[in-house]
This record gives sequence, C-alpha cells and structure tokens, in this order.
Amino acid sequence: MRQSSVRGNGPRRRRPDAKDLGWDDSLYEDEENAEAAAGRTRPAEKPRSAADAGAPAAPAAPGITGTPVAGTGQAVTPPVITGGVTGPATATKDAADSKDSTDSTDSTDSTVKLAAVPAEGSAPQAGTAAPRTATPRTAPTGTATPDGSPPDGPAPEDAANTADAPDTDPAGKGTRRAGKPRSKTRRVLRWSAITLAILIAGTAGAAYWYYEHLNSNLRKDALDLGSGGLEKPAPNAFGQTPLNILLLGSDGRNSEKNIELGGARQDADRKPLADVQMLVHVSADRSNMSVISIPRDTRVTIPKCTDPDDGKVYPQTTAAINTSLQHGGPGCTVATWKELTGIYIDHFMMVDFAGVVDMADAIGGVPVCVDKNVYSHDKKGHGSGLKLTAGTHSVKGVQALQWLRTRYGFEDNTDIGRAKAQHMYMNSMVRELKAGTKLTDPMKLRDLAEAATKALTVDEGLGSVKKLYDLGGDLQRVPTERITMVTMPWQYAAGGEYVVPKPGDAEQTFSLLRNDTGLDGRDTKKKKPAPEPQPTTAKDKLDVIVQNGTNSTVRGPVSGRANVIYNRLVGLGYTGASTDSSLTTQADTTITYPAKEGSGDALALAKALGLPKSALKASSTATHLRLVVGNDWRKGTSFPKPPDDKKEADKAPESADALNGEDKKACMKVNPSYTF
Repeated sequence: MRQSSVRGNGPRRRRPDAKDLGWDDSLYEDEENAEAAAGRTRPAEKPRSAADAGAPAAPAAPGITGTPVAGTGQAVTPPVITGGVTGPATATKDAADSKDSTDSTDSTDSTVKLAAVPAEGSAPQAGTAAPRTATPRTAPTGTATPDGSPPDGPAPEDAANTADAPDTDPAGKGTRRAGKPRSKTRRVLRWSAITLAILIAGTAGAAYWYYEHLNSNLRKDALDLGSGGLEKPAPNAFGQTPLNILLLGSDGRNSEKNIELGGARQDADRKPLADVQMLVHVSADRSNMSVISIPRDTRVTIPKCTDPDDGKVYPQTTAAINTSLQHGGPGCTVATWKELTGIYIDHFMMVDFAGVVDMADAIGGVPVCVDKNVYSHDKKGHGSGLKLTAGTHSVKGVQALQWLRTRYGFEDNTDIGRAKAQHMYMNSMVRELKAGTKLTDPMKLRDLAEAATKALTVDEGLGSVKKLYDLGGDLQRVPTERITMVTMPWQYAAGGEYVVPKPGDAEQTFSLLRNDTGLDGRDTKKKKPAPEPQPTTAKDKLDVIVQNGTNSTVRGPVSGRANVIYNRLVGLGYTGASTDSSLTTQADTTITYPAKEGSGDALALAKALGLPKSALKASSTATHLRLVVGNDWRKGTSFPKPPDDKKEADKAPESADALNGEDKKACMKVNPSYTF
C-alpha cells in the first residue's frame, strides 16, 4: 500500500531547476516539445520573490578557459616604416590580451583541459619576430618612399549575459496540474547536469588557484645583459622560426641543502658558477633537435654586462665561460653564448643542485650504463661519490645528481667525459618520458609540476606554467631519432690548463645551427634536387637593400661596409640597390628574399657576389631582397672563399662526438683509476 507523504498535503517548495541556477536548460527542450505535441503541458510553478526576480544572474564558473590561447586570430602587423624601408613583419602587442572567451566544449573536456593547462593571457605566437622599428634606408641618389603602416588590431569581444525569466504559476499553489506526472528520467538528467556543473565550478576554482600557485614558484631573471644587436631570425617560407633555449646548471651553495649536496661549505658566500651549459636548438619545422654542450673551463670572451639588481657594470673580459654567471646573472651567460656562436637565444632555464635532485625524484628512475664498476672518489676527496657496478642501472634523486656531476671516474676525468654522461642521461630521460611511463600517474605529474616550478629560474618570456607547457609541446613534436647531442669541438690551449673552441670545427657546428640544419646530417638527404630558378627582374630594376651586419661587442663594427658592398653591386649592374643605415649583428652574410617570388633573383645576386647557396633565406615576411653583410665578410669586395678541399658542411664534425637520441646501447667508459 502506498504511504502518504510525511509532509502532508500542504503546498510544497518548488525545487530549483537548471534555469534558476543560471545553467543551460536546452538539454531538455526536445523532451518538452515532445510532451507539448502529445497534449501534455508543464505545470505552472510558484513565482519567485521580487528580490529573486531582480537579482543579477550568477557569474559563470571561473577559470574554465580564460583568455584566448596565442595563435588564434591575433593580428600581426608590419613594422613602422620610415624612408621606405621594409623588412620582417613584427608582432604588435596582441589586442587579445584583454579579450575574454568562453569555452563551448562539454563539461568533462573543460575539466581536463583546466587541470592540464589553465588558460592565461595570450602570449606571443611561436616564431614571431620581436617588435622593432626599421630605420631609414638611404641611397646615394635620394630617399626611398614609405610603403606601409600597421593596421589596427581587432577589438576585444564583448561578453553578453542574458537572464532567464522566471516561470510563474497564476494559481500560486505550486501543486501539479492534472495530467501525466513529469518524467522521472528527465528529473534525473536535470539534476545530474546541475550537480556536474557545480562540481566543475568548484574544480575550476581550485585548479585556477593551483595554477597561480605553480606560477608563483617560478623565479625569473633578465634574458640578455649584453649590448649586442643580434636579432631573432626572420620566419622561413612557411612562417616558422627555430627555437633556442640555453640550459644552465648552477653550483651555488646558497642553501643548506645545496651545501649538503655540493659540499664546499667554504663557498657558501661565493657567487655561483654555471658549470653545466647546453644550448637546445629546435628546428623551425620542429622535425629535429640539436643539443650542444660547452665545457665549463672553455676560455671565451665575456662581453660587458650590467647587473639588473644593483646596476654594477662588469667590463668585457676573457675567462672561463662558467664565470659569466657571476657577471650579473644568467643574462650575461646568454650574452656570452650569443657573442661566441652568433646564435640568437630565445630563452634560458637554470637549475641548482637541490632542484636537480627534486626533479630527478619526481621524474623517477632513468636508466644509465657503465662499462665497469665505478666509484667516483679518491683519497684527495675528488669525485661525486657515484658508486655503480658494471651494467645498466636506474638512477634518481641524489644518485642522478652524482651521475650528472661525475668527472673523476669517466673517461679522462675531465668535463668532456662529464658532458657525455649528461647527454646519455638526457637522451634516456627523453625516451622514458616519450614512452609515457612517467606520465600516467596524476600524483607523479603533480609532483613533477611542483618540483620543476620550484627548481627553475627562467627568463621573463618563459615565466609561466602556460608558456612552459607550450614549450614542452614543441619539444614533444620532435621524434627521438632526430635528437642529436654534441660537445663543442675543442682543443687544449697552451699549457693545457683550459680548452678553447677548435678552429674550423667549432664554427662549422655553430654555422649549422644558425642555418637551422640538423646536426645529424639528415636534413640535406631529405631534400630532392630541383632545377635552379631563373631571375625574373632585370638587374637595374631589382630592389636590393644592403645593410651592415658587422656589429660585434668584442671586435666592434666595421664602418662603411654597407656602402662598400653597395658600390660593388652598382658596378655589377644592380643600379636599383640602396643602403640601410642601421647597424645590426650577424655572423653570416645572408640574402633574404620573399618566399613566393624572388628566389631566382636572389640566386643570381648570390652568384654575382660569390656567396654560397646557404646564404639564401626565403622569408614569409620579406617584401624585397635584403643583403646583410655579416662578420664573415668584414673586409674586401670579394666574399672569402673556403679551401678547395672543404665542402659545405651538412652535419656535425667528428670532433663533436655526436650521440643520437635513439642510441640505447650507449655506455660510459670508466677510468681505470676509479674502478673497484
């Protein structure tokens, strides 16, 4: 027998529906329409109070999507032009910085996306040149004409909020009208949706808080403390640019944990040294990655740097490259690399002893191999303390730090052997992460996020979790078999106390990276020979701009180089040429031309000047031919020819000791003096 309600027969309080809570009720419109067609009507409901009717709609759940992700609809404007100079387009400040957007994906996807990458203000699109203003080009016969101005950026979208009108019941009794009771299935669906929406709102708020927490963990510093004028490369024919990140390992003893791990308590007050330095080069098309290490005691020119914290000026000097960190911070090490290699550096990431241990623990065991038993320790106190038996071992935490720091015990007990051990660890770690074995446990992922953000010091341009996540996406696209690790070709200086870049081989390696060529030699093999394009414009009508790129913080610029080469071009019949009076910094002489046209004209110009084909650079933003006279052509009117027996390099030289990312058989050679 059916029991009566314990609440009696009086009016019942109406349960709030999805519309009352500000959520979309369209899930149930089809069912309601079906009921109406069958002659059934929804019962009238008791009206809400005046206070309820006049209250504003509840705000949407916070933090689900945020502002738009970079690369979706951002305006890219050409540079401000004076005197007719045009060049690579520059990105204006995104108009979308202040634009809000709402995610229209389903609730489950929104929750997953939020936990992985909470939305943030839009960032510069990958591969977009840094903003700059072109300077006037001047021809000896007159001034060129302006040819463009930046368009206005898109206006932010306006968000529209609509309030749902309350349902009313003329009778005001709140009881159901005669007819078939409301579908039970419909009520279940309605309340399931409302409950899920509330859970998403709560999760979104918590995830947003955690995202801000991770951002606050990151330490930030200036990217470049030098005064060099090296500019970011123009996008290639497909609008892509390479990515260069400098990885630094600091030996600072600025905490008890770092002293415990690194020893040498007497160095607690000493400024840290950058004992580990690696440049990660990711190709413009993200098809390959090259990593080059420089031994810490390499003797280089450290340019003048100014400490951003106290304003102290460190004059230019010649010293071991690891001391550059003491000249104002990681920004001076970046400036030193740019001066040495001629490679533009987009970002840096720095970690100390404690950070390495925390990240290694969070990542988990990484397999490494030694060919003999090794114990990195001697009677004089030398060594990292690493102790392993012959074969493969999984190292993490303190043991991983020991592996990465070991000199005494590997090969010739120098930084050269240590760099190779670091390359083996990195390759193995990448293989483990790509296999997904370390990224399936949500708790481990959280631990890794905590460890990484607490351990890292980064430049301002990389100073958020969103930007780090995007960087990880770029690295993830590179296949493991196209990752190449090398050590800068080197030789001992007189006396053998330090090393210097090996003449020829070191520059060959740097040049490959400047020209975005993979160090594994596979880039040239994949290219099919094509017929040479023919010029389409008469020489005397060709618009060629000549610019002096010999600026250097170490050697200084060569005055008048643009005019010298301009006169040479006029003598060759290129009477439509002109000069750009601005001074820039570039290692190699290049000819940049429009990607969709001009390749034949650029090739003809290169042949006339004796430039190699590698000097030709197609660009999606170029509007004319631009000849930049680099530091490889600082004198004369004829481009220096390489020796007859030397072909244009297509891979790293043997002296770079390359290691491929898929080499799972690599094993460190143990020095006989440190075995047991």
